[in-house]
Order: sequence, then C-alpha cells, then structure tokens
Amino acid sequence: MKILCETRDGSNSLGEIDLRPTKAICVGRNYSAHAAELGHDVPREPLIFMKPVSSLCSAGAPILRPDGFERVDHEGELAIVIGKRACNVSEEDAMRHILGYTCANDITVRDLQKQGPWLRAKGMDSFLPIGPRIVTDLDPSSLNIAVRVNGETKQVGNTDQFIFSIAKILAFITAEITLEEHDLVLTGTPAGVGNLAPGDSVEVEIEGIGVLKNPVVARNA
Repeated sequence: MKILCETRDGSNSLGEIDLRPTKAICVGRNYSAHAAELGHDVPREPLIFMKPVSSLCSAGAPILRPDGFERVDHEGELAIVIGKRACNVSEEDAMRHILGYTCANDITVRDLQKQGPWLRAKGMDSFLPIGPRIVTDLDPSSLNIAVRVNGETKQVGNTDQFIFSIAKILAFITAEITLEEHDLVLTGTPAGVGNLAPGDSVEVEIEGIGVLKNPVVARNA
C-alpha cells in the first residue's frame, strides 16, 4: 500500500513509499485499564498475536463489518513501522530499527475472540486500517491517543500508560521472531473499546501523526 512518510512537521519528506510488510504483530492488553474492562489480568510479559497482511487497509478505505455478530470493536493504537531487519535485538538497540510511527485500528470481532484462537476475530479483510502517514522523528514516550465514532470520543489514552515499553516489546518479539523492513508492530489499545455498525465513521487520532478515518460498511453490501 502507498503511504506518505515524513518528519513530524512535514519539512523533510521521504515521499510516498510502497509499504510492503511481511507481517503485523500486535500486543494485547498493554494498558491495564483495557485489560480490566475485558475482565483480564495484566500480563506478565507481552501478549502477542498476528494479523495477516491481507487485513491491511488505508486511510479512507471502508472497514467491512461482517453480519451476525454482536460486537465488532474499534481498538485505536500506535503502530511501529520497522526500518531495518531486527533479529534478537536488545532493548538498548531496539529503537534504532524503527522507521517511524503511524495510527492503527485493530478491528476485532469480540464474539469470535472469546471463542478461542484470534486469527478470524482479528484477521478479516479490512481489519487493520493504518495511516494517514508514517512520521519518522516522533518521540513515542508520551503521545495522546483518541478514538471517535461519529464524532463522539470513545477511547482516550497516552503511550506513557504502556505496561511494556516499545523497546521491551521489540526485544521480546525479536528474541524469537525476526522483524523485516516495513513490518508493523501494534502497541496495544487504551480502555473504551466498543462496537462499530454499518454507517459509522471511526477516527483514530494520535498526537504528532494525525487522524486515521475510515467508514464502516456491511461486508455483504
């Protein structure tokens, strides 16, 4: 997918790049309040899962909501874009492997997630919107995150509330799983997740990056 890659103020742009990740690895329950709202304990180590590349969609593209489920939830979060191959990196060296950061929405069929393996619940086509741009010079340690549905704020958080830091997450993943250039790592969502319905418009806004906005349509429409 094509996406703009630039510095925070836009003064030094790498232009539109062809983002071709081999995988997207996500961290679950990285905010204690989100773990609590779903009735889970805080994990002792990063809880990771994958979304297929086929679930990617760009800013403005429709999220395809499947019929027959009570909850198809928004989960706004900060996404890391890997800049160079990372294998067994240390926490001290981890940040040097990052190209930049973007907004992401980890769409989840909550009904299916409760049943067992998460691949179908989180991996359907269009279930990973990212954008609107990659920012290369962002300090990710304290960024405000907000999610709005039809203009109403649903999720509010800050990356300073992470249970596991970005450096720890990357070191944990790459101890066993190599991250390639352009791979995505999603860092978890704050409390306030909720259902999306056809006709909704969902926005993920992250300080210094911008607003990722997508319409929601019925999958069978």
